[in-house]
Amino acid sequence: MIKKKSRAKVREKKHMRIRNRFSGTAERPRLAVFRSNKNIYAQIIDDEAGNTLTAASTVEKDVRSKIQYTDNKEAAECVGKVIAERAKAKGIEEVVFDRGGFVYHGKIQALADAAREAGLKF
Repeated sequence: MIKKKSRAKVREKKHMRIRNRFSGTAERPRLAVFRSNKNIYAQIIDDEAGNTLTAASTVEKDVRSKIQYTDNKEAAECVGKVIAERAKAKGIEEVVFDRGGFVYHGKIQALADAAREAGLKF
């Protein structure tokens, strides 16, 4: 009997393989992205110090007020713009993009493109 692994387990395994390749530093922190069925989250993390420098998500009131739905590409673009603005306010110009094991397509790509347009380099 063939048992198929759950998509969540496969994504977590991919994420760990990606995380073994790079890490966020103070000079170039990591932009980590997570998406659920309802929301999308982004954090800029300094892995050496072990702390989150800034974050944005569709759960926040100021982001949610700008969008109609929290689970589409427009919401991801909004989160990408907000995270880039907050990073630039803290003096962060360059980041390492961590797609969290998700395929670089759709919402993940929309968030990344919006963050690039808003001034982040990765």
